[in-house]
Amino acid sequence: MANRSESFSLPPAVRRAAGAFRIIGWISFWAQIVLAVVSAGVLSFASLNLNANAPRPSIPTAPGVTPVATDNSITGFGFFFAVCGLVVLFIGAYWAFRYTRLSRRLATSNTQIRPKRGDAVQALRIGLLINLVGMLLTILGAQAIVGALVAKSMSQGFAVFAGSIPPYISPLQIFLVQANINTIMAHFVGVGSTLWLIQTMNRQ
Repeated sequence: MANRSESFSLPPAVRRAAGAFRIIGWISFWAQIVLAVVSAGVLSFASLNLNANAPRPSIPTAPGVTPVATDNSITGFGFFFAVCGLVVLFIGAYWAFRYTRLSRRLATSNTQIRPKRGDAVQALRIGLLINLVGMLLTILGAQAIVGALVAKSMSQGFAVFAGSIPPYISPLQIFLVQANINTIMAHFVGVGSTLWLIQTMNRQ
């Protein structure tokens, strides 16, 4: 009853902002953390099954057919940026959780504890920057991985005409693309949630 009377004593604009931070914060947190865990699982599985620097041994072939060593070098540059984007995603999920803590402070009637509007806007700016940096890193990783897969798929046709065994694209490499897409989607959720909260603050 005390908490209810305290909430009614708050200005309507502050009540709306506190409610938005609580709801959007929890939605953003769970969306980012679930997608981050899925992507982390895929990347961990890939790191255990792919060697980023050493090519695989050549496959024995029939006489007159030139073997082509399969190379998993796409897990070098692209894999590195994918992991960096994933790490930043966990930071973004933590920052979304901070929005829910900020909503509690906004909902208090104690003006000494309640953060000022500038503090809330600054927290949103930091959250937006975190997700934008994470999205950029993940896109760089995805570009490197997809580019290498396109080059490998094109080489398959040329290798057949040249009498060579082509380096086929493995399903695990496609999973790496899916992991990057999940991470980009999670960062997009974080960016969208933060922009929604900024819009809410601007209406106050």
